[in-house]
Amino acid sequence: MLSRATTVALVLGSSAAVLVVELVALRLVAPYWGLTLETSTTVIGLALLAIAAGSWAGGRAADLGPPHRLLAPLLGVSGVVVAATPFAVRGAGVVGDPLVFLLAVTATLVVPGALLSAVTPVVTKMHLEDLAGAGGVVGRLSGISTLGAILGTVLTGFVLVTAIPVTGILVGVGLLLVASAVAVGMRTHRAAVVPGLALVLAAGGASVSSALGPVDCDLETEYHCVDIRTDPERPEGRLLVMDGVHHSYVDLGDPTYLDFGYARALVGVLESRFPDGEPLTAHHLGGGALTIPRYLAATRPGTTGTVSEIDPGLVRTDGGLLDTRAVPGLEVRIEDGRRGLLALPPGSLDLVVGDAFGGVSVPWHLTTREALSAVRRVLDEDGLYAANLIDHGVLDFARAKVATMRAVFPVVTVLLPHDFDGGNVVVVGSTEPLDDVGLDAALAAQGEPSQVLTDDVLDAWVGDAMVLTDDHAPVDQLLTPYRRVS
Repeated sequence: MLSRATTVALVLGSSAAVLVVELVALRLVAPYWGLTLETSTTVIGLALLAIAAGSWAGGRAADLGPPHRLLAPLLGVSGVVVAATPFAVRGAGVVGDPLVFLLAVTATLVVPGALLSAVTPVVTKMHLEDLAGAGGVVGRLSGISTLGAILGTVLTGFVLVTAIPVTGILVGVGLLLVASAVAVGMRTHRAAVVPGLALVLAAGGASVSSALGPVDCDLETEYHCVDIRTDPERPEGRLLVMDGVHHSYVDLGDPTYLDFGYARALVGVLESRFPDGEPLTAHHLGGGALTIPRYLAATRPGTTGTVSEIDPGLVRTDGGLLDTRAVPGLEVRIEDGRRGLLALPPGSLDLVVGDAFGGVSVPWHLTTREALSAVRRVLDEDGLYAANLIDHGVLDFARAKVATMRAVFPVVTVLLPHDFDGGNVVVVGSTEPLDDVGLDAALAAQGEPSQVLTDDVLDAWVGDAMVLTDDHAPVDQLLTPYRRVS
């Protein structure tokens, strides 16, 4: 039989495993659903559903038979599913059917979550000796279960995700659960059941092999699955794909070549505003492949700048596309963009470029009136804020972002591609109007002629859109549902 210390350790460990799987699942799902509030809500909701179902069913099962015999199957089956989760979720993503993907996510969260959550009521039944002490037993084990959940949360957020790729975390947790099932089974099921548990271990090994199969990531960072693709039409062209989203394009041999339309529009704005070749002092919210900093360094020698990039995995010094040393005069700081703005001296910049994304969404705390006030604070009198955002459909988010910018900047200009039906929108904030003739000429020179919305036309376009604030910025809800499973 199992000692009380062993069963308590199982409660602690199984609860920790549920939270590890939940948090890591967010990273698995993000490349296909985006890292949005809806994604987080879905994953957390499924995890809570699993906990509720497992606690209920585990208590009921413990009343129907010897509870100690339930522990090994609960641990073993959950371990196999956890180890198979990277393979199942990514495989469903490749299939491209949203329903298949949802079913895969649901199964890989709910099955192990429910089985592991059943461990606590099973162990509680094992510890109950009489009703007089039932309250103390239930309270103690409930507290231990909660401590396990806290341990899993802290361990994942501060240690595991930093040190180990997502696949390694889930495979490791799955193996640990299967090994625990074998150890428990040898104590509770006698020798006749051990071969069955060995089959579970073999199944876990097969799942591990599948999970360790090819993954479309050249680099798995703390925040992203990164894929760097060579352009077949330009030998030095590189496309940076982050979580399945085409994020940046750079020609390493010619930084002035801009493949993405929004990058050409951004450059058209700054070329029309600042004298040709004049060095600038710039700050960039979001690093990616450093497309705009590379362009500025090549066309405006002497330009200096900083970048706020939250993902340390993208800040490299080992050569290649992400080598931050490749851009002279540039300092890349590993920091949150909002906090990075607060560290900059007031009135110290000519240009701030906003190009930070979580999936297809700009992080909400960079869109608010308070965040934009921080941007304006660091710009000089003639400074410019140029931001890239993505929206589709009725453009509720884009309109709200523009309404918010108009609450901070005296002049706001919006650039849309002709025949725009969704995608990138460039929004510019300044203290003085842009030169319309010069802007049109600069955009044409970049090969990106655009609709330029200002004044009354922009009034009509924005309508009664809300102003985003730190107190109320429902960015994910404003974005028209735009999910890509590929």
